[in-house]
Order: sequence, then C-alpha cells, then structure tokens
Amino acid sequence: MADELRAQHGNWMYDVFLSFRGEDTRKNFTDHLYYALKDAGINVFRDDPELERGEDISSELERAIEGSKVAVIVFSEKYAESGWCLEELAKIMECRRTLRQLVLPIFYNVDPSIVRKQKDGFEEAFVKHEERYFRDIDRVLRWRMALTEAANLSGWDLRNIADGHEAKFIRLIVEKISKEVNSKYLFVAVYPVGIESRIQILLSHLHIGSNDVRFVGILGMGGLGKTTIAKALYNQLYHNFEAKCFLSNIKQTSKEPNALIHLQQQLLSSITKSTNITLENVDRGIAVLQERLRHKKLLLILDDVDEISQLNAIARSREWFASGSRIVITTRDRHLLNQLEVDGVCSIDEMDDVEALELFSWHAFRNSYPLETFHQLSKCVVDYCGGLPLALEVLGSFLFGRSREEWEDTLKKLKKIPDDQIQRKLRISFDGLNDHTYKDIFLDVSCFFIGMDKNYVEQILDGCGFFPKIGISVLLQRCLLTIGDKNRLMMHDLLRDMGREIVHENFPKYPERHTRLFIHEEVLSVLTRQKGTDATEGLSLKLPRFSKQELSTKAFNEMQNLRLLQLNFVNITGDFKHISQEIRWLCWHGFPLKFIPKDFHMDKLVAMDLRYSQIRFFWKGSNKFLKNLKFLNLSHSHYLTHTPNFSKLPNLEKLKLKDCKSLVELHPTIGELKALISLNLKDCKCLNSLPKSFSHLKSLQTLILSGCSNLSTLPEDLGEMKSLITLIADNTPIQKIPSTITNLKNLKYLSLCGCKGPPSKSFPSMFWSWISPTKCQNSIVLPSSLQGLNSLRTLCLKNCNLSNNTIPKDIGSLVSLRELDLSENLFHSLPSSISGLLKLETLLLDHCTQLQRIPNLPPHLNSLYASNCTSLEKTSDLSNVKQMTSLSMSNCPKLVDVPGLDKLLDSIRVIHMEGCSNMANSFKETILQIICGKAIYQTKPSRWKLAMKSRSSLILELKSP
Repeated sequence: MADELRAQHGNWMYDVFLSFRGEDTRKNFTDHLYYALKDAGINVFRDDPELERGEDISSELERAIEGSKVAVIVFSEKYAESGWCLEELAKIMECRRTLRQLVLPIFYNVDPSIVRKQKDGFEEAFVKHEERYFRDIDRVLRWRMALTEAANLSGWDLRNIADGHEAKFIRLIVEKISKEVNSKYLFVAVYPVGIESRIQILLSHLHIGSNDVRFVGILGMGGLGKTTIAKALYNQLYHNFEAKCFLSNIKQTSKEPNALIHLQQQLLSSITKSTNITLENVDRGIAVLQERLRHKKLLLILDDVDEISQLNAIARSREWFASGSRIVITTRDRHLLNQLEVDGVCSIDEMDDVEALELFSWHAFRNSYPLETFHQLSKCVVDYCGGLPLALEVLGSFLFGRSREEWEDTLKKLKKIPDDQIQRKLRISFDGLNDHTYKDIFLDVSCFFIGMDKNYVEQILDGCGFFPKIGISVLLQRCLLTIGDKNRLMMHDLLRDMGREIVHENFPKYPERHTRLFIHEEVLSVLTRQKGTDATEGLSLKLPRFSKQELSTKAFNEMQNLRLLQLNFVNITGDFKHISQEIRWLCWHGFPLKFIPKDFHMDKLVAMDLRYSQIRFFWKGSNKFLKNLKFLNLSHSHYLTHTPNFSKLPNLEKLKLKDCKSLVELHPTIGELKALISLNLKDCKCLNSLPKSFSHLKSLQTLILSGCSNLSTLPEDLGEMKSLITLIADNTPIQKIPSTITNLKNLKYLSLCGCKGPPSKSFPSMFWSWISPTKCQNSIVLPSSLQGLNSLRTLCLKNCNLSNNTIPKDIGSLVSLRELDLSENLFHSLPSSISGLLKLETLLLDHCTQLQRIPNLPPHLNSLYASNCTSLEKTSDLSNVKQMTSLSMSNCPKLVDVPGLDKLLDSIRVIHMEGCSNMANSFKETILQIICGKAIYQTKPSRWKLAMKSRSSLILELKSP
C-alpha cells in the first residue's frame, strides 16, 4: 500500500485524516473543525465511532490513515486515556516516517509540554496502561514515543493563538491546511533538526523582496544535508513566487541520454504547466528558456550540480530571468559557483554536539534525547559521526530497537569497517575527481598528512610529481579538504575513513598489496614477516617513545616504490641500501643512530624530520648532495653538537634545531642557504655566537633565538637580512640591539622579552642584602632611534629592566605598530611620543611598579592593561580614546582618578579596577550612576553586568552577553 501511494505522486484517497478523542471534543471543537474543512472543499476522513471497541485499529482504518496526505491530531485533556487514540497516533507517526505524511498537531486546552513529557493527566493515563499491558510493555513504550514525537512538531496551541477564540482559531487552521493540500510541497525530513537555523543563514544571502536576480550557492561535502535544506527553503518560499521549480539530483540525471534536454523540458513544464514540451536539442532549449523565463518571477532550485555545462543549459545568466527571481544551486564544488559568479555562498557546517545528539536520538529512540542506559553509547556514536546528518540518520535508524550488546558490537565494527551506506554517499565526490593525481593527493593526506602545514605537504607532494597546488585547490573546492588553524590541512573524520577504506578495498586480507600502509597491526605484520611489495607507496609505523621494537632493513627490500616513510621510535638494523631510493618524506622521530649511514639513499628527499634523534653529527665523511631537501627538523636532538655542511643542502627552506642542547655552532656555510626562510634555534643553550656569514641569509623571514642562554650578541650587520619579518629572542643575554635593525623594512614582529644582558657584577649571596637590586640590574640597549621600522606591528619588551630614557623617544615613529608590551619594567614615565602611535590597539604596562604617570594615549587604542602598577598616581584624560573596549588597572593603590573614563562607557565593555583603594568617591559614584542608568533604562535585557566587591575597591565587569 505504501509503495502504491508513493507511486501516485500525491493522488491520495483523502486530503486529511482527523484524529481526536471523541469523548472530549466530538460535539464541539472537532465537529466545528470537521465541517469547516468540508466547507472549504477539503476531503476529510473522520474516525468517530460512538463506542470504541478494543484498542487494535481495523485494517480499514489503517488504509484510511495511509491514504491521507495530511493527518490532523487534536490533543485534548483526556486524549491519552484512549488506547484506541494512542494506537491510531502510533500508526500516523509511522506513516510520517514511511510515507512522508504531513502531521499537524492541535493542542486543545492542553499544554504541549504536558503531552511531550506525559505529565499530569497524561502520566496518570499511562500508569493505567502500564498496569494493563504489563506483558506487552513495548506497546506502551511505542505510544509514549509517538506522543513525544508528535508534540515536538510545529502545530497550534489554542491558548496562544487568536486570543483563545475558537472560530478564529479554526479559520486559521483551515487556511493553513488548504495551502498544504493544494500545494506541491517537497518532503524535507522526518526529523528536521537544525534546519531552521541554516535556512535563516541562507535567507540572509537571498534578500527576498528585492527586485534584482540573485544566484546563491549551498556548498558542502556529501551528507551535510544540502538537498534537505534546499527543500525546506523551497517549501518556505513556495507562495512568494509566481513560478517555482525544483530540479533534483542533476548530477545523476546528467548521466542519462539527452539529460540536458530533459532538464530543460522539466524547467519549462514547471513554468508553463504544460506536460507536452519537446525540444530538438540543447541550443533550442536555451533559446526557448531565454524567451519564457523572463516573464515570471521564479524560484529555481538546482540540486547537486557538478558541471558548468549543466548550468549553461538551464541558468546561464541573470539576463534570462524576470526581476525578483532567485536561483539556488546545491553543489560540492566551490569552483563551479565561482565560475557562475554567484551573489552569495552559504557553506553548510557540521551539526554541533547538541543538534547531533538530538537528530541521532530521534532516529535511534524516537525521542529528542537518548534513553538513560544508552546515553554514553549514544555520545560515542555521535562523536564517530562528526556532526554529519547522513551518518547520524543511518546509524540511528540501524541501532533503533537493538540491544546494548549490539550497540557495543556496532561501535567496535565501525572503528575497523566504516558503514557502507555512508561511504557510498561520501565517495561520490572522490569518484568524481577526473585526475589520478588528485586522487593520490587525497589518499596521501587521508593516510599521512591530516593536521600538517599545507605548504609543507605541498612541497612533499610536488616532489612526488603530483602538482599539489592545483590538486589541493581542487580538493578544497570539492569540500574533500579544509584548511584549519595555522594553515593545517584537515578533513572530516568520515572522509578520512572513506579514503582509508579505498586503500583497503581491493585487497582487504593482503595488506602487503596496499598502496599505503598505516594500520599498526598490518604494518608490523608486513615488516616482521618481510612481505613487502612494490605496491606500497607510503608506510607509517608510530610506536611509543621507549619502544624496544627492532626490525631489519631487509623488510623494505621489495618496497622499491616507497615515497613516504614514517618510523617513529622504531629501531632498524642492517644495511640502509635496502630502503627505497624513491623516498621524498622521511619522518623518523627517535632516529637511533649517531649519524646518517652513507648507504641511505636520500637523493630525492624533500623533507626530513628527525626529532628526538640520537644523532651526534648529521653525517660522517659523506659527500652526499641533497639538492631536493627543503625541510630539515632536528629539534630535541640532545646529542647533536654540529650541524651539517650546508653547502650540501643548497635548497633548504626551513631548518628547525629547537632544543638541541649540545649544539655549539652553526656551520659557517649557513650563509650560503639562499632559499632559507625559517630558522628556529630556540633553547640551544650551548650556542654562544652566530657565524659571520649569518647576515647573508637574504631570504630569511623568521628567526627564533629564544632561550639561547649563552648568546649575548646579534650580528652588527643584522640590517642586511632584508626579508626578515619575525625576530624572537626572548630570555637571552643579548645586551644590545644593533642600530642596523632599522634597515629591516619588512620586520613586523620583534620580541625581546626578558633580555637584560649578562649580570654586570657577581657577588656572594651574603652581600646581596647590602646592595640595591636596581643598581645591579642590566637592561638591554635599544637603538637611539627606531625610525625605519615602518612595518613593525608588534613590539614586545616585557621584563627587560628598562628604566627612564632607555625607551627611544621617537617610539611614536612606528607607524604600523598595533601592540606594544612594556610590562614588568622599571621606568617612571613613558615618552610622550607614544600618543603618535595612531594604529596602536593594545598597550601592556602590567607590573611596571615604578611607573607614576601614563601620558596621552593614542586615539585608536582598544585595550590598556596597567594592573599592579603600585606607584601609578595619574593617567592622562582618556576622553580622546574613543574606541577603547577594555581597561584593566587593578591593584593600583595610589590611583585616585581616571579622567575621561565616563566619556568611554558607550564603547567600553570590560573595566577591572579591583584594589584601587584610593579611588575618589566622587569618581566611583559618577561611574556607577552612568552604568546603572544604562542598565535601568534599556528595554532589552541589559548588556551590562556589574559587580562591586566593596566601596573601597571596585570591580566593574561590563560584558556583552
């Protein structure tokens, strides 16, 4: 019956099935509603037996429910007392799921929450039902779930509509139902969780009501619900347009013969209401569409478009359409939307945890929340799904009604074998890639490179001949990859699993034949049995740091196509000549040897990551020339004393030597690295100087020297490093910054926190109590002028023992400076030129215990932090700082007043002044009156939050909720 009805495409037996508790509403409300619907020409089936016989509904009644387009349920106070009504309701909710029947609840003198949660009279009724059906408790549970599900649907509550007037109430219901039965709405979802919020975002792009023609894209990976959202949008805007058309599944349709002509004919049929349209070819179709489309304001949804040719045939240009028309395209391909030059793109995100748990629960429990005994298991499944609606629906439906043991077994299985129904949907995007290098890039990332820097991965894949610039761009456009924080390559966990499953699918029981090996057990099995083959292009084996696993190099003898090799904390013995000559990426944390063997083929290496290695010397007596090596990371190699001869690594771009505690020198040839852009020497505690050639690094952009506790000087010709953007030398004994630093026209970030120079005197501890600490503290010597550093955005001089006149007076010449950190210094005052820093947004002066006065501040300052300035007595007038949002001046006991603060309360959001115990009462009263006045006279919930600790110490926290 269900299949027959669905095949009829809306030719239902009845328009409306009316369900109600006869004893409650038969002779009043329901009777009035029934005749009002009949008078409106609506075909209504009303089940109204005078005496309800038993509680199993008849087959005739079942057919009537199944044959109705809309089911209207009238919930009344005693509705739940009738087992007949509840059984009828359960059948209706089943038809909603299986036949896409529209269900509209009416709450007649009963609170929807009472129905939803089965409280009060509903709970009393269920106590009796449970007593009666104690041997068939599943029936009662089914009734409860049906009530909860129905009460969560959008419906009508008499108490809140039409002021409780039944006649008006019924008229509104009839109008709504008339629209529903006469409209060709699309089924959206059984449980439309999270759709409304996404519709609102989409509507913000559509600008409904304006007369322009707008194209808007709905973009996202498979399974995110793009089509579902497009259907909901179509239904919501259905009555706003003269003509409407939803062309579904265009990608699949386009595979059929004459597909584009068929799509053109569908669109024309929707506009003209004619079913007898024939087009000879696509070009003829374009001409007809151009003529017909311009006469009616049209809502056109183009679902699952994957080629520009499809759009060219049916919606090539805005000039085709009448004013006010809206064309919405769902796709997985951003590039396609760029080609069409759409007016807006609505990117669909994964569901958040709350939405995901609710959607899953509806499918798994027919309730908005999981059963208590399944709560933790439900969270595990939801975590696995990663906010993907498709996965939540598939797994929720699969687990419905299953035992706890079956749930646990399913979770174990999913960790090894992804669900096939989900995978098929996700794989559409992968199979649509028309270049094998794009597929190789996707598989490499899914198996080895998730979370790694995009530029780093691109260099490695470029070395593999995969053209990754365009390849990764395509994968991003197709929503198969995303870019996360710090430029990291990311992908959805289920896409990752899909990629890894593709690697496994051809030889599930023979891992040695896989192109990529990454599952711990399979890798160990292949290597310990020495069963490797030339099929393997990538291998990853990551063991715990103190693992004692030992393998032979002979295990790699047959893997001669190996490009990518990761062996973290693996000890390998034997001749390294057995390892492939094709290696481009070597990641071997805990490399066990003292130097790299001569017979290790490294000619094609692009990236070498040997963190935590046992290396003393990079190599010993080797004449290797690594022309392709661009990345070298030897960080945390605590025994490394000398770097390699860099003339043998001419194209090196990034060198990391962080925490190489025994490193005593950089090889003098470092200046020959013309391509080096980043050098990290953090915590190289034995390094006491930089080579004379260091300033020859003309391409260097990032230099990190923090924690080099024996490095006391920077090269005098530092200014020759014209490309330098970032210089960080925190907590070093550097005494003086060379004046040539002002030649660094590209320098944006300079941090010298904790730089005080070496101690000027050394006294036994018994003398320290006799000596003023201030007199014995050194401070870093800055250039007398900072003019020239026109690109500098951040300057950090925290805890440098800066005293009066040690800060350059022309600090105001730093025209691009946005953040200045002078915390924990010893000056009494600041140069007046600070007011000239017109782009300064943040000024930090915390713990400047000698500071007595804050001068005029820059006009665009957002945040001032001056807490624990125990000598601070006065600040300049702040009224000229119009954009300040945050002021922190806690524990400044000598501060009496902050002039102009009362003028900033329209912009400021956070004020901390705790511990300012000398603050004048008049100042506090003025601020409190202004703040409280704003809170009192706002009609909306106050955006101000105020907290006072005492009259002598004041904290004001003004936050926007």
